[in-house]
Amino acid sequence: MDIVMIWTILLLFAGLLALYLTTSARSRSKNEPPLDKGRIPWLGHALEFRKDPFKFLTRMKKKHGDIFTVRCAGLYVTVLLDPSSYDDVLLDTVSLDFSRYAQMLMQRIFSLNFPGRNAASERDWMEKQFLGHGLAQLNGVMRENVHALLSSPEMLQNQTDWKEEGLFSFCYRLLFRAGYLTLFGKENSGELSTTVYKEFRKFDNLLAKIARLSLKRDEKKRAGELRQRLWDLLSVGPAESWQQSYRGYLRDEGADEETQRRAMLLQLWTTQCNAGPAAFWFLGFLLTNPEAMSAVMSEINSLSPLAETNSASHWRNRRTRLCLTALSVRCYASPLPPTSPESPEMDPEIHQEPEKFKYDRFLKADGTAKTDFFKCGRRLKYYTMPWGAGKNICVGRHFAVSGIKEFIFMVLTCLDLELCDPDSAMPPVNTSRYGFGMLQPDGDLEIRYRLKRSSPT
Repeated sequence: MDIVMIWTILLLFAGLLALYLTTSARSRSKNEPPLDKGRIPWLGHALEFRKDPFKFLTRMKKKHGDIFTVRCAGLYVTVLLDPSSYDDVLLDTVSLDFSRYAQMLMQRIFSLNFPGRNAASERDWMEKQFLGHGLAQLNGVMRENVHALLSSPEMLQNQTDWKEEGLFSFCYRLLFRAGYLTLFGKENSGELSTTVYKEFRKFDNLLAKIARLSLKRDEKKRAGELRQRLWDLLSVGPAESWQQSYRGYLRDEGADEETQRRAMLLQLWTTQCNAGPAAFWFLGFLLTNPEAMSAVMSEINSLSPLAETNSASHWRNRRTRLCLTALSVRCYASPLPPTSPESPEMDPEIHQEPEKFKYDRFLKADGTAKTDFFKCGRRLKYYTMPWGAGKNICVGRHFAVSGIKEFIFMVLTCLDLELCDPDSAMPPVNTSRYGFGMLQPDGDLEIRYRLKRSSPT
């Protein structure tokens, strides 16, 4: 062995030793939460967390309690599972600024780099679009698009025959297309929204791996091709669409043409990744829980139009508004899977048997919404956080909820909907997507549907 080889080995060993000492030197200080470094130097718990975040955090909680720090790939991450302490975190916008992390994910997932982005200005612009008059306009267009898709010939070519499909595919496909048409503009043919949906789903299936840098070589190539394809599909739109208004805002902020193009994919994912999966969990729980379905249908059927009218669309809109008021409580009563394993929805000290569907979990005995939840004897402000909280709460939450309710109402009133196998159970959650939008199922629930003979069109 020559002298160069020996020195190379010695330097490599010295470097590894220095890295080990540097990353292992941290110890728990007084008044700090428990510190768990894991057995593997530098990596710590990174592999276990990547494999199953929910299982890992559950194990850490049993071992350390609601607040603890873990080492993952050289980083020390403090996990906070106590909802009573959330305000202290949310209000500390100086020490806890998520903008750099958001910028990193934008670059990694969407290849979008906008260093001059003003988050506060963008939020102000979004609030004008998704609140008040802007929200009312978008909700009206969304309602029209949902109804048009559910009553389209491609949906039910023969109105008396049953059509079979997976419930997740059914919900995601229709709500995605309705949302796309609402925000990105009407299409000249009936194929564009379907094409965008298919390409989007392929990209979305890789998104968690992209964010965690765990793509295989062929997947990395495929992800790049899908980004380019979606950028091209989203590059144009009607002049009066929300999409073009947002591009105008970006231009005013100094974004060049390529940045605007890439930002469209980010907005497509942000606005469309949650509604379809949320509707799947809600309808799936209803179909597999006859008592819950009976309660919802009883409320819907008890409401009738206030007056006869020759306009079917007017009748539909009036009844929709009546029924959605009742349905809104039932929507919130459905414990949809959280977007992340540390959500308070999954804390058994707050919600008994959180992994089970209980349609009346968020209902009082009189049918009104239940808002009193406790942990360790303390009433909680944050007992459920489907939209985040504080300054990071989702701006488009009202638009999303309205679209989901419109869709569920129209499905239940316009279609006969049932399980292909009455004994079917809900599929398990796909745990690999924790932290990236509404959780999706690992599998599907096969359904069949047909147009109700007495439904309004």
